[in-house]
Amino acid sequence: MTDSATSHHYTDLIHQAGTDSQVANINAMPLVIGIVAGEVSGDSLGADFMRQMNNLRDDIVWVGVGGTKMQAQGLHSIFPLERLAVMGLVEVMSQLPDLLKARRELLSAFKAANIDWFVGIDAPDFNLRVSKKLKPQGVFCVQYVSPSIWAWRESRIHNIKAATNLVLCLFPFELPVYERHNHPAICVGHPLLRTIDQVLIDTPINQRRSELVWDNDGLQQFFIERFDDVSQLICVMPGSRRGEITAILPLMLDGIQKLILLDPKLCFIIPTVDQNHQYIVQEVIDQRSEQLREAIVVVYDDTQPEFSQHAMAASDIVMLASGTATLEAMLLERPMVVVYQLNQLTYQIAKRLVKVPYVALPNILANAPIVPELIQEQASGDNICRTVMRLLQPRAYAEQLHDLLVTKQSLQQQSNHEPANSVIEQWFIQNTNTVNPN
Repeated sequence: MTDSATSHHYTDLIHQAGTDSQVANINAMPLVIGIVAGEVSGDSLGADFMRQMNNLRDDIVWVGVGGTKMQAQGLHSIFPLERLAVMGLVEVMSQLPDLLKARRELLSAFKAANIDWFVGIDAPDFNLRVSKKLKPQGVFCVQYVSPSIWAWRESRIHNIKAATNLVLCLFPFELPVYERHNHPAICVGHPLLRTIDQVLIDTPINQRRSELVWDNDGLQQFFIERFDDVSQLICVMPGSRRGEITAILPLMLDGIQKLILLDPKLCFIIPTVDQNHQYIVQEVIDQRSEQLREAIVVVYDDTQPEFSQHAMAASDIVMLASGTATLEAMLLERPMVVVYQLNQLTYQIAKRLVKVPYVALPNILANAPIVPELIQEQASGDNICRTVMRLLQPRAYAEQLHDLLVTKQSLQQQSNHEPANSVIEQWFIQNTNTVNPN
């Protein structure tokens, strides 16, 4: 549904409210929405939702936690989202005192702001605990991104039902568990389905590469003496959290060291989400050999909000950590190799609990191993090198690209609801039922 159609539909819902004061109140005064994202990918989701809502109303007050994208949409962030970006079961335990303090600060701010809605973006361990405090107070609570109850611990659905009025799912395979337990859930699709620039896909790769280089001074300097002497360009994405970078990037560098011994003309680009991450990544690389350092360029470009997508689109393949970036690569139609490593105890616990055999989103969506996954002990330099070289062979490259296209098309066909409109409709339905129970 277009923004214009959504706006008209929203107005129709308000008119349908008639004289029911509880429902009509949403349009009678500013709408105060609490919203919390706990990591960079959540910041993008939150910003997309906020943009849709801001297109419907110009008097929304946003308070909570988010990054630069959400702040650009009007969020007053109580504290930096990095405070909540803790990876792994073991790591969370060490940060638990501060996470509990952060929750208290947040609930206090929400009480002072007298919020009407609360939207938790991902980070379910944190956000559902916040929701569980707010829902009994009459706050309409939405969890945007379903906890992985389809993969492990389905019994968590009872806590989700107690904490939320609605769950917005990103993928169609998440809905059946909510249907079984009769809890409102809607597949809104991932916002990347709407925001990926089709030009990046339609433009020939050589043109994409030229535009990428000429739009960035750092890349110009890197390629100035080698642009005609590059066999393949590989985009490397070791994750957006510091813990991921320090755990996964060294493994990737082990693989890259072996790759450039086999093909010295290989080049690697690492796009980072901000300048701080650029320093962190460069510091790890600077400890390696001169040959490896000369094969890699680390780039942050604040003039291009989606620079990492441009880097992926201009590359032959992508080597990346498991996460949202795997979906980006699939939608950009870029073959990939997934490398991931967790704290060993965290991994052993997860291995016993998780029901699905894959970690990469393209594989989960396809229900088949269309993308190579090198996890834990498999994430060695030798394995990374072998897997990348195999993927660069024309037949393997074409096969994965075909599978990614089929999976992408299937996902597009099953994702057709906008988040803002879905929340408004469900809010209207539940409040109408409350006001008019018969």
